[in-house]
Amino acid sequence: MKTRLLLLAAPLLGTGGALTVTGSVTGGVTPETRVSGWAVTSSGQPVQEIVSVPVNAGGFRLEIPTPPPSARAQTGITSQNISWPGVLDPVMVSGPAQTAELKFFTYRDVNKNGQHDEGETLREVTPDAGRGSLFVVWVNTDVTVRANRGYAVDLKRGWNAFVVEVGKAIKVAPFIEGQVDVSVATGR
Repeated sequence: MKTRLLLLAAPLLGTGGALTVTGSVTGGVTPETRVSGWAVTSSGQPVQEIVSVPVNAGGFRLEIPTPPPSARAQTGITSQNISWPGVLDPVMVSGPAQTAELKFFTYRDVNKNGQHDEGETLREVTPDAGRGSLFVVWVNTDVTVRANRGYAVDLKRGWNAFVVEVGKAIKVAPFIEGQVDVSVATGR
């Protein structure tokens, strides 16, 4: 079963502007299902629920808040600790920066309190965007990341959204509102 997301980015994406994710959910979704965005560790473990919303009439709208993730969700970025989609050694980072990757999850809010609680199983969902995947990251300052096979991205302070296509070369393009439908498979 698939979840379809349409992403709308703020006009000044990556400059502290808000990022909004809207979409519809298809398949076996319960009334308690929530779609959420989490800041994760460099190994991909969820640390901080940044935003979550209930699936309502088969749809949802996630507005990722402008404020930075908590300090415990941030990691110092170095050429040795980047495990982002498409990044292969050798890696070059233009300067020191703090970063937090945002991954998407679904869960059943069993007690209906509007937030994730222990015992509510998180299911990671990978957003596919055309032939690539959606990648969302926050940085505390402007920074450039370059890696093998043509990977190149200029990150601006705040939340950034990109479509990463992995092939013989790595293509990284800023996500532009309305240019691509993004879908995720919930595994249900």
